Amino acid sequence: MTKRVLILTFALALGAIVTAAALARQSSAPTLVGTVGPGFTIKLAKNGVAVKTLKHGTYTLVIHDKASIHAWSLDGPHGYAKDFTKVPFVGNKTFTVTLKAGKYKYYCPPHEPAMFGHFTVT
Repeated sequence: MTKRVLILTFALALGAIVTAAALARQSSAPTLVGTVGPGFTIKLAKNGVAVKTLKHGTYTLVIHDKASIHAWSLDGPHGYAKDFTKVPFVGNKTFTVTLKAGKYKYYCPPHEPAMFGHFTVT
């Protein structure tokens, strides 16, 4: 009976350690915040500062889409293209993105000539 209890305790402890490590890895990714709307504005920030350059790697991307007439999309090197929100969505979404070295453009597809920004990943 004691051997079973020890094995069960060990298994539970190991499971808790693995879960904690996985959660720590997820939360350790830097957070980028993309905002579109409510007016004709689109932004990308890290720690409240507009993004101009980033190091390559994995990021948590939080999108705040504040208007049903806007969307938030990202194009990058090697054919990278992703629509993170689409018209008429309004709300918040969270994604994990891996950015490789190169130049990126974030934009609102329906209003791309006026609503866009650029940044570089090194």
